[in-house]
Amino acid sequence: MNSTHSMLRVGLFGVGLETYWPQFTGLKDRLIGYQEKIARGLAKESVEVINLGLVDNPQMAKETARIINESNLDLVFLYISTYALSSTVLPVVQKLNIPIIILNLQPVAQLDYEAFNRLGDRGLMTGVWLEHCQSCSAPEIASVFNRVGIPFHLVSGYLDDREAWGEMNDWIAAAQVASRMRQNRVGILGHYYCGMLDVYSDLTQQSGVFGNHFEILEMDELLALRNQLTPSEIDHKIAQFHQTFEVSAECEKEELLRAAKTSCALDALIKKHQLGSLAYYYEGEEGTPHRDLATSVIAGNTLLTGSGIPVAGECEVKNVQAMKIIDLFGAGGSFSEFYLTDFVDDVVFWGHDGPAHFSIAEGRVGLVPLSVYHGKPGKGLSIQMTVRQGEATLLSVIQKGDGKLAFLVAEGESVAGTVLQIGNTNSRYRFPIGAKRFMNEWSSAGPAHHCAIGVGHLASKIEKLSKILGIEIIKIC
Repeated sequence: MNSTHSMLRVGLFGVGLETYWPQFTGLKDRLIGYQEKIARGLAKESVEVINLGLVDNPQMAKETARIINESNLDLVFLYISTYALSSTVLPVVQKLNIPIIILNLQPVAQLDYEAFNRLGDRGLMTGVWLEHCQSCSAPEIASVFNRVGIPFHLVSGYLDDREAWGEMNDWIAAAQVASRMRQNRVGILGHYYCGMLDVYSDLTQQSGVFGNHFEILEMDELLALRNQLTPSEIDHKIAQFHQTFEVSAECEKEELLRAAKTSCALDALIKKHQLGSLAYYYEGEEGTPHRDLATSVIAGNTLLTGSGIPVAGECEVKNVQAMKIIDLFGAGGSFSEFYLTDFVDDVVFWGHDGPAHFSIAEGRVGLVPLSVYHGKPGKGLSIQMTVRQGEATLLSVIQKGDGKLAFLVAEGESVAGTVLQIGNTNSRYRFPIGAKRFMNEWSSAGPAHHCAIGVGHLASKIEKLSKILGIEIIKIC
């Protein structure tokens, strides 16, 4: 159900000093070769790299600036090939409104000093040194960018440096997420859970930061779609339940049928409005079709969430943004809240009554009946799931007292142990700062009580995304 994403367009240009080329034979060609290696390394299936060549004088800088401004780029890498005058660099980036990543990458991790000194010819030696003196320009460029107010980010290392390439790839991943968030259409179905003041969101602020569109939807439309289903569609959905979930023998046929109908209607709603995520909540009066809808959404919303269309309950718009971000990073994004603390094992339980991100489950996901939805009306099917054991990241999109958005991030670990078999998602998480300090610092940052949980450690990528979006990031651990 994922929408097709456009290619990320990444620009790469190098900077050097034209005075060197007639002085040191072959130097320019070697530097261009290094830049081409970087271009090949940045290119991926969904990334188009526009290699703009080596800029070595102010006139070329202005022409390169013109090309960049016409190329609709999402991200620009500036490669320091050797010492370069800052007057050559500034005109290229002065009018850009996209992230600039400065690459201070030497050809090798360590120069072979003995071989270098055996060259004997000081002119030849100087040429080799200039081939490796990328760092000479790093402070000069940074100084100028700081003084004129151009944001930048510096990556230092060498051409085969795994850490440096990890940073560069994180920047690309973050830029892809930012681009895809701008393309995202977020549905809002129903209304907030009454009284959850922390959950209420400023949609204008959300659109301003993430660039997405909000589509306000009616429950009547979902009901109409549900009434148009064919028996074969419903049978197919029930088969999908059995394929995806461990369906409890306690699930009554009528409940499976009810959940399957609503799931089909949700699929149709998503397709009709081309939605990439959805926040929902509704109650409806007892005995009405709307109550029947509201109490049969969890299975269908879980299928959507696990297939790249995250759904947040209780109309938690901020959290569906966080869920979408983690999903776009390929790490899940399950809807969660504090459930319990184990002060003996020093772990915190997080979970929810659904929807869940089934693709990051530890083992099979259970579809089970609940005789009562705690804090909500009615009864129906629910999800029993634990997040896969190993590294985990918690992300919350928070709205601060001044109205501005920020990311709240914590890295920890989903660990083995007994969980609550109450027909909800819940997992045990251990954090390096301990359960008490984690709870205090996380809560004190002022998030809503929900968060999105993904697998792996994502703080580096999320931090880069915050730089691209121009918002604060608060890292707990």
